[in-house]
Amino acid sequence: MKKYLTLILAISTLLGQSPLFAQTTGLKDAFKDKFLMGVAVNRYQINQSNNKETDLIISQFNALTAENDMKWMNIHPQENTFNFEQADKLVALADANDMFVVGHTLVWHSQLAPWVFKTANGDTIDNLELTHRIEKHISTIVGKYKGKIDAWDVVNEALAEDGSYRESTFYKISGETFIENAFRFAHEADPEAELYYNDYNLIDADKRDGAIRIINNLKAKNIKIDGIGVQAHWSLEEPSIEDIETAIEMYAETGVKVMFTELDISVLPSPWNSPTADVSVSFENNPDMDPYPNGLPDSVEDQLANRYAEIFKLFNKHSDKIGRVTFWGLHDGLSWKNNFPIRGRTDYTLLFDRELKPKKAFHAVIQTVND
Repeated sequence: MKKYLTLILAISTLLGQSPLFAQTTGLKDAFKDKFLMGVAVNRYQINQSNNKETDLIISQFNALTAENDMKWMNIHPQENTFNFEQADKLVALADANDMFVVGHTLVWHSQLAPWVFKTANGDTIDNLELTHRIEKHISTIVGKYKGKIDAWDVVNEALAEDGSYRESTFYKISGETFIENAFRFAHEADPEAELYYNDYNLIDADKRDGAIRIINNLKAKNIKIDGIGVQAHWSLEEPSIEDIETAIEMYAETGVKVMFTELDISVLPSPWNSPTADVSVSFENNPDMDPYPNGLPDSVEDQLANRYAEIFKLFNKHSDKIGRVTFWGLHDGLSWKNNFPIRGRTDYTLLFDRELKPKKAFHAVIQTVND
C-alpha cells in the first residue's frame, strides 16, 4: 500500500496536483503578482454550510463578493430596517482569511425593496425624497462597514445598450444626478473605500462609451470613482479578444482600475443575437438550447479551456491596468447561467465542476502565468 501511495504522490507531483486531484498552486497564488482573484459567494457559502466549498474558496481566492445578500431587497428590506447578518458573516469570513471584500451593490434598479420609490400612500416620491433615501441607505451601510469592506459597486447597470442612461425609476425621478449622489454619499461614508461603476456588455462600443462618459463626468465634478467593473458574462466566441483589449485600454486611459467582476463563459447556444445580463429576460427551454444535459463533450471542454486561456493571456498582458478578476459562482452547479436566460439548462461556465474538481479550463488558466 505504501508503494502505491508513493507512486500516486509522485505522479501527482509531476502533474502539479495533490492526491485528491486539487491543484497545489491555487488561483490566488498563481496570480499574486498580477491581480486579485475573486469569487461571488451565495448565502450557504457565507454561512460556511459546506466545508468542502469553504476550503475551496479559501484555498483559491483572495477576494469575496456577496452574490445576492447585500442587494437592497435583502440588506434594507423596509425603510427603517436593515439586515446585516449575512454581510457581517461575509466580512468575518474574509477577515479570517485575509481576503479583499467588495460590497455589491448599493444602487441598482433590480432586486429592490418595494418601498423604495413609494410614499406611505403609494404615490411615487419626488427627487428630494429619493435623494434622502439613497443617502440614508448608503451612509448607513457603508458607514457600518467603514474600514471593513474594501470596495463598493456603488451603481450597477445604469446604462442602456446604446450607451444612453437606462430609463430606470432612479433615472426617471432624479436624472443622472442619482449616480453622482451615490458616489458622493459612499465617499463621505468611507473615504478610504474604493468605489466602482459596474455593468454588463461594457466591451460593446456604445455601452463602453457610455461608461466612459459616466467616469469622465464624475471626475470632472471631482467625485471619486476608482474603478470600472466589467461584468464578463461571455461565450465561447464573443466578445473578441481584440474588443476586450480595446476596452481595457480605453478604460485605463480614464485613470481608473479595470475589474472583470462577474466572469463566466457559457458553452450553450444563445436564444438571441446579442448577449445580456438583464435578469428580467427569459426564454422557453428546448433540447436544442440544452445540448449537454449529461456532461460536456471533450471537444467542447477543450474549447472552453482554450477560451479561458486566451482571456487570461490578455489579462496577464494588461495586469498593470487590472485590479481584480471575480468569477460569478464557485462551481458549475451554482452558475446562474444554468437558469438564465432559459431555466433548467445545464451549463459549464466556471473553472470547477459540479464535484468541485478543477477542470481543463482551470489548468489552462494557471498555465498562462508560466507561458
